[in-house]
Amino acid sequence: MVPANQVHDFHSPISPEGLYWVTPVPSDGIIFSENGKTVTLQMKDIPIIDQPRWPAMDAETTPAYLDFKLVFNSTEEPVKYEDPARQYRFEGFRAIAQLQASVRVPSIDFTFKTDPLEKSSCDFAVMGTEVNGKYYQS
Repeated sequence: MVPANQVHDFHSPISPEGLYWVTPVPSDGIIFSENGKTVTLQMKDIPIIDQPRWPAMDAETTPAYLDFKLVFNSTEEPVKYEDPARQYRFEGFRAIAQLQASVRVPSIDFTFKTDPLEKSSCDFAVMGTEVNGKYYQS
């Protein structure tokens, strides 16, 4: 059911492989600091769609574009999440994540911008390594 007050719903189109909400990252789109404690993911002009009536099956789409910058800074606080029954393990550190983004829908002259990166905050972020499935060893 589509909420009555929903004006926009931005997401990437379904890829030819059938993947949804997935966008390839160019090699220069992600930068790791020398010490590995900061990661910056930044992309511009990502083709997305505005589909205000999503998830309605007959929802019309309008071409749109996304720019964003996402920065993770690792803290010194270690974390480990493991579930042997599901063959899953994550080991790493808590992190601080900040995001700024803008969306453009040229056909209707619409632009939305978040607050700047410096004003961004999050309640939870981690950086580390994950193993699952056949790569999991207890």
